[in-house]
Amino acid sequence: MMRLVNRTFTELQPGETAELRRLITQDDLYVFAAASGNYNPMHLPSGDMDGDGQPENIAPGMFVASMISAVLGTLLPGPGTLYRRQVVDFHERAHAGEELLCKVAVTAKAADGTVTLETVVTRPADGALIVTGTAQVLAPEVKFDRDDIEVPGLVVQRHRHFEALVERAKQLPPLPVAVVCPDDANSLGGALLAAREGIITPILIGTESAIRAAAGESLDGIEIIDIEGDQAAALQACKLVHEGRASAVMKGHLHTDDLLKPMLDKAFGLRVGRRFTHVFVMDVPGRPEPVMVTDAAINIAPDLATKVDITQNAIDLALAIGMQPRVGVLSAVETVNPAIQSSIDAALLSKMAERGQIKGGLVDGPLAMDNAVDLGAARIKGITGGVAGRANILVVPGIDAGNMLAKQLSFVSHAEGAGLVLGARVPVILNSRSDSPMSRLASCAVAALHHAGGKAGEKK
Repeated sequence: MMRLVNRTFTELQPGETAELRRLITQDDLYVFAAASGNYNPMHLPSGDMDGDGQPENIAPGMFVASMISAVLGTLLPGPGTLYRRQVVDFHERAHAGEELLCKVAVTAKAADGTVTLETVVTRPADGALIVTGTAQVLAPEVKFDRDDIEVPGLVVQRHRHFEALVERAKQLPPLPVAVVCPDDANSLGGALLAAREGIITPILIGTESAIRAAAGESLDGIEIIDIEGDQAAALQACKLVHEGRASAVMKGHLHTDDLLKPMLDKAFGLRVGRRFTHVFVMDVPGRPEPVMVTDAAINIAPDLATKVDITQNAIDLALAIGMQPRVGVLSAVETVNPAIQSSIDAALLSKMAERGQIKGGLVDGPLAMDNAVDLGAARIKGITGGVAGRANILVVPGIDAGNMLAKQLSFVSHAEGAGLVLGARVPVILNSRSDSPMSRLASCAVAALHHAGGKAGEKK
């Protein structure tokens, strides 16, 4: 809600001024491109016209000039103002991340209701003159003073959290990854994309002829281990881990069961004590940080002991990628109900964390979905603490709830999801056939950061 008050034609006097400050964000550039249809790469956060590896991030001239319209329409003269003429001269360029100051001043009034104003946009940081000009408007004749003006908010479908994780992963040495059966375009393409970005060094395991047929590009310089059979290829990946040649495993075009079964082999498996659990790291537009959903892919109806491993694995991953873990253990209710087993498990997990049986993060439950992620909902219910309303790890009651929640975030809330299996000797990158290139790239980035975090922990 905002209050808007105008200055009518009779009230206006030459010399009156108004001003507005605005920080230009990268989201502003995307919103303006979508609204105007101007997709000039120089005006997009990811555009690089001169090939120097750095986006220009230049704010479009008419976006800067729109600040003038904002002052005229909301401040001076305010609501009811209509343009007749605007002259603008562009001097310097403005960029995302810079704050601009727009000032307008009334210079003349005419008998036909026209008001003339001087318009100036500057960059206060260095005093640079960005835009100058003159506006002629029809000033409002009716007084307007209301405080119930509301404009729907906009959420840019941009995945800034994944972009940041990918950039961090690029600073690490490439992670050697055994890619199992990448004999379709999606799974192989994700591995090759991560290799081009310098995040992984793939070792491709499977039927070589099928892998090369799926590539559509040269695979020169990439190791291929020719082996028939999905489980045989997965077992070979485990052997590479034991030999120290692979620090992660990536699912290709095979069933998850066929990938994981050899990892349970007593001789060459990757079990290290904890149960295998799956974590979706979700980049949800509009959320201040990533959100983890666990377990949505492996453990169907986890008991309390399994939920302990599910929670601890997620906390360890959150710490590895730089998050402060706040675990909300979900149920249908936020109070313990003996008839709802998930509420009992949630309370026990919370108490176990208090006693140090789960380490590294805050754990609270039972929490319903609303009061786990929304502070307002938590306050209405009178739920306090460090997790309620701020949970960034969501432990679900079972695979049904987890799968539905993750897909709702993806297909309704436009989230991207990175999928990992944890609890093995190395992270297992688990993508589905419908995942986008960004999801596959982010999964590799999260695996690389998890691996680096584990190495740092060993040194301590």
